[in-house]
Amino acid sequence: MLTGKQKRYLRSMAHELNPIFQVGKGGVNDNMTGQIKEALEVRELIKVSILQNCDDDRNTVAQQLSKGTGAEVAQVIGHTIVLYKESRENKKIELPR
Repeated sequence: MLTGKQKRYLRSMAHELNPIFQVGKGGVNDNMTGQIKEALEVRELIKVSILQNCDDDRNTVAQQLSKGTGAEVAQVIGHTIVLYKESRENKKIELPR
């Protein structure tokens, strides 16, 4: 579980990132969660964009992605979700305590 201080730190790092995944009409599926897991292992911090034709609520999508990938939701703002998962082999981000 991330603390408020850690979430603020991750949000500041994610500010300059562009979304690398998009959730559309089909919603969240197993293939997408698998690809997001791989991306999180490499990058640790990613943005996911929710398209307007997505039928699910943005918080529901964030919860599904978090549960499916084992990642923490650092932020849900507008149609963008910021996900963080500590990498096992490529650790780059040092979180504040």
